[in-house]
Formats: sequence, C-alpha cells, structure tokens
Amino acid sequence: MDEDKIRKAFEAYGIEDELTCPQAFEISEKYSIPKMDIARYCNQREPRIKIRSCQLGCFR
Repeated sequence: MDEDKIRKAFEAYGIEDELTCPQAFEISEKYSIPKMDIARYCNQREPRIKIRSCQLGCFR
C-alpha cells in the first residue's frame, strides 16, 4: 500500500474525515490505487476516515 499516494489523492479531493464509495472508486481508477488499499488506509489512519454512501449499503 502506497500511503503517500493515497494521502495525496485524498488531499486533492479535500477528503479529511469522510469518504464516499463513489469517491473511492473514482480515486482508485484515476490514481491506479486498489480499492482495498484505500479501505485499509481509511481504517489504519487515526482518526479513521469514515466511509459513507456505500454502494453495497454496508456503511451509511
């Protein structure tokens, strides 16, 4: 997982404490970052970045 690449992508999108699934998918495609790496980054960071608007309905 390239944490620096993810951090820079999040900064470009203005993401600080919440991320939506559509944003995660867009970042994954635009920056060639695996979706699981994005999810892992969100969960390992303190404070954690919350995932909202889950396309599967898992996170609200």
